[in-house]
Amino acid sequence: MRRASPFVIAALGVALLLGWYVIYTQRVVSELRRAAQLQGRMSSRIYSVLADTSSTEGTRLEALLGLAAEIGQSGVPLVLIAPSGEIADAINLPFDTPPSDSVLRAYVRQMDALNPPIEAPGAGSIHIGDSRLVRGLATIPLLQAGAIGLLLLFGAWGFRERGRAEREKVWAGMARESAHQLGTPLSSLAGWVELLADRDSSDPAIARAVSQMEQDLVRLDRVAHRFERIGRPPRRDPVELGEMVERLATYFAARVPQRTRKVVVRAERPSEPLIIGGDGVLLEWVLEVLTKNAIDALGGRGGEVVLRAEPLAEGGARIRVQDNGPGVPRALRKKIFDAGVTTKERGWGIGLALARRIVQENHGGRLVLVEGGPGATFDVILPA
Repeated sequence: MRRASPFVIAALGVALLLGWYVIYTQRVVSELRRAAQLQGRMSSRIYSVLADTSSTEGTRLEALLGLAAEIGQSGVPLVLIAPSGEIADAINLPFDTPPSDSVLRAYVRQMDALNPPIEAPGAGSIHIGDSRLVRGLATIPLLQAGAIGLLLLFGAWGFRERGRAEREKVWAGMARESAHQLGTPLSSLAGWVELLADRDSSDPAIARAVSQMEQDLVRLDRVAHRFERIGRPPRRDPVELGEMVERLATYFAARVPQRTRKVVVRAERPSEPLIIGGDGVLLEWVLEVLTKNAIDALGGRGGEVVLRAEPLAEGGARIRVQDNGPGVPRALRKKIFDAGVTTKERGWGIGLALARRIVQENHGGRLVLVEGGPGATFDVILPA
């Protein structure tokens, strides 16, 4: 539905625009027919008086009064100003209440800017404004052009979104295929590690190395499963966040510098289980991206990275990944989650963009960069 919505909205917009245009043009045709009938009645009165050779002054006056009444029905604003400069009469004015003299004279100046006044010898000058139909015909084309322009822009945006959706579909397919291809070498490596553990279990150094290799194999297997989740419907499995942050902190703590420029990675978790509904594999990916970035920011200087899971008073949970490194440059703070933006010389700039997408689209949460404080602090806010 999210992919099809731009085209559905564009189609509805075009249909509404066309429907409105047809209704409006029919209304214009109806108004023009009414104006033609009015002109016909006025012409009939004029020709009747001219053809009646026996007509008297009273009959002619009655005909003129009838013509004046017909003019009043035309809807055209008219203002008669006497030779003395006073406003003698006004009909069809676009005011809900009778205007004051100053307002009416300002309106007369607007009328004169549109239509030159007509002199009526002995009666003064007649000032003509635009009828409602004329005003509509003057503004409607501008509204139509604007609406069509918006529809064209919306259509271009829709095609762009469609192209992006196709690219994402290709990338998702490639990710799942990569996960499938990783299965064979992972199985082979697991066999070799098991064989090495059986042959050299007496050597403590080799035993420790084998233990770490086994953990790395488990990690690689999880990475492979992450790729399989891309492009698939989100999952709502129970996930214990406290156990997750502790497991990640333990994993990274064994793989960061411990002698010179020591880096400490530790976890803080509540005493009670903190469980939310989500995809544990993808959430772990998000935290791994944030933790890896924090460790990289401390490279060459040492420091501390803290993974903290805590419940929120309004429901849900927050996972905070905080370091005491140099922090995010101010120039990059507003676009740090954009794809291609990175502070690393050889970085791709897709980790944070992917992490935010997982949090927002797969879990309905938020991934934010917290302002202030030493270093960089990222909050993963998840609903209950």
